Amino acid sequence: MSWQEYVDKQLIGTGKVVKAGIYGHDGSPWAISKDFKVTVAEVGVLNAAFDNISNIAANGIFIEGEKYLFVRQADVNIIYGRKGTDPIIAVKTGQTIIIGVGDEQRVAGDLNGVVEGLATYLIGCGY
Repeated sequence: MSWQEYVDKQLIGTGKVVKAGIYGHDGSPWAISKDFKVTVAEVGVLNAAFDNISNIAANGIFIEGEKYLFVRQADVNIIYGRKGTDPIIAVKTGQTIIIGVGDEQRVAGDLNGVVEGLATYLIGCGY
């Protein structure tokens, strides 16, 4: 399966994720959903936050230029946020950062389960 298929089928295709992307630790996009415009710098800030959460805890998570409030870091490799009723999750694997965004019509727990599930699978495959 290609990286784009993971985004299209395993994330967006579930109906539980509105926008998503898989990025390298350097911020380069490996695959993104339609119209998901996350910058290399935004992914870089997220990548740094996995090691030191203080920046996004104080200033928020910026994705597509929009500010999401930092909600919590459940695990050293999982960050949750929210903009109003729209949830966001970022999960770091050995080689990737997966970002998933929901909206008011989707349950945050469903979004989280789908993104975390793909991350677990990729970790098992050495990514």
